[in-house]
Amino acid sequence: MFGLGWPEVGVIIIAFLVIFGSKKIPELGSALGKTLRGFKEELNTPPSESTEEQDSDRA
Repeated sequence: MFGLGWPEVGVIIIAFLVIFGSKKIPELGSALGKTLRGFKEELNTPPSESTEEQDSDRA
């Protein structure tokens, strides 16, 4: 994983916990999940559908 060993990953996780706190991490995970889900839906939308939506928005 990016040339990192387990000790480095552990240090990164601890730093992440110190910076954001344990209460904020679930909120960040939820927001990231929603963003990725929306991005994935846009990738799976056929091009003709998205073109029609853009045309109707311009009118």
